[in-house]
Amino acid sequence: MNDRAVELLEQYDMEVLRTRKGRGAIVCDTDKGCLIFKEYTGTEDKISIQNRLLEQIAESKAIQAERIIPSREGALTVRDVDGSRYVLKTWRESRECNIHDRTECRLAVELLARLHRVMELPADTPGMPLPFSPEMEYEKHNRELKRVRKFLQQKGQKTEFEIRLLHAFDYFLEQALAVTEEWKSYRSLLEPDDGESTGGSVSFCHGDYQYHNLLKEPDGWFLVNFEKVLRDRPVRDLYLLLRKLLEKSGWSVSLGTELLEAYEKESTLPAFCRIDLYYRLAYPEKFWKIANFYYNSGKAWIPGKNHEKLEKLIAQEKEKQHFLEEAFRDVSRMRRA
Repeated sequence: MNDRAVELLEQYDMEVLRTRKGRGAIVCDTDKGCLIFKEYTGTEDKISIQNRLLEQIAESKAIQAERIIPSREGALTVRDVDGSRYVLKTWRESRECNIHDRTECRLAVELLARLHRVMELPADTPGMPLPFSPEMEYEKHNRELKRVRKFLQQKGQKTEFEIRLLHAFDYFLEQALAVTEEWKSYRSLLEPDDGESTGGSVSFCHGDYQYHNLLKEPDGWFLVNFEKVLRDRPVRDLYLLLRKLLEKSGWSVSLGTELLEAYEKESTLPAFCRIDLYYRLAYPEKFWKIANFYYNSGKAWIPGKNHEKLEKLIAQEKEKQHFLEEAFRDVSRMRRA
């Protein structure tokens, strides 16, 4: 972030005592506490929805989360001379959730369930976005996977990474196609309401609920970075957090079961949501990420980290399938029927 952006802080009703650079942002000590100033690239409608949800969370008093600070003119963002927009939010300089601490992982899931209880808006809210479609996302990923496989098949001399990636491709692509087709058929049978509750409200999710965005405070947790908030079933957040934690633990059945129970202690998971969660976990998203990153980056030099990620993914595949069989026995039996 350039120094010129700091001058935009004059548009806010506060006294800035000190500023320092954070990761892609400016951390500000002010007479109103610690704030963070960062570039915003979304739409006005999206930040308006984001702000309404954050106000709703604050009013609930059940969760501590960031708040957007409006300018003196009441605007949620301010503009630089080059057209770039920035947002000012409350902040805490605290450590992230410790993914190696089982208790903290469980508390993070319980917090998520409480968050979801206050992440609904009336269906007639202005600027309401269209619902996210996992099937459309999966179909897009599948097209990209096919494109990468074709590229690798036609490529002449291959690196060790490319040979290993191509060798694994058929298995994971077949898995991706099967999961997509099964999920489409189940959603058409079981989802009559397009994500709206009978009360005419629409569910939203954080969109990036992972340990980086959970800051540990002496009196609990402080939840940040709602920029990716979107209209989707809350199970999306649960999927993302579970996948991140389970990848780190080698797809531990005991940890996964404990985390699912922690969520359901705060908020029940209806049968359809369990099926939803199963298929999101079953889709080989990590393989798609590795393949897509490779295809869209310079191929003259492939980072060793990519090779490590691919080898870890392949090594964990058996454990992942075992986890899905054990933790979702009801859904697994349904698939085999």
